[in-house]
Amino acid sequence: MRKLANEELHRLSVAAYKDSEKIPVIVILDNVRSLNNIGSVFRTADAFAIEKIYLCGITACPPHKDIHKTALGATESVAWEYAPDICALLAELQEQQVKTIAIEQVEGATPLDCFVAEPHTRYALIFGNEVEGVQQEAVSLCKHAIEIPQYGTKHSLNIAVSTGIVLWEVGHKIRALG
Repeated sequence: MRKLANEELHRLSVAAYKDSEKIPVIVILDNVRSLNNIGSVFRTADAFAIEKIYLCGITACPPHKDIHKTALGATESVAWEYAPDICALLAELQEQQVKTIAIEQVEGATPLDCFVAEPHTRYALIFGNEVEGVQQEAVSLCKHAIEIPQYGTKHSLNIAVSTGIVLWEVGHKIRALG
């Protein structure tokens, strides 16, 4: 077995990526403090070809050297926008028939492994602050929540880790629909 060189991976150029088909998933970052976490989310969003990222509240926006350090150029490929008010954004997305889902430990949350993707559905997945999670006002506006099952002593995961786990699972289930 031999490790492949980057040029053997046949990755898309930024221009080709922008024109490529995306999965119908929007990531919303709600008051994320860490610039490194923001950059990691961009890189993960690029890897799984998601539609767009919204940066809300205190979440910093590119360009910034600490975001760039972990994004490794993904801020140039992934569509993104700043939305100061997450509640207004959620209302707008819901008017567009986007299914808004808080990624949070709440009453009635669906375990991630039990999530069922629906055909012809756009999703907005909301990831929250490193300490407080998704703010209650935003959770209250969502009709659905997904929780990542955890089996250890800690009750949360790093937001960049959570985003990777959720985007892999949700993306896999959406792609399985064809």
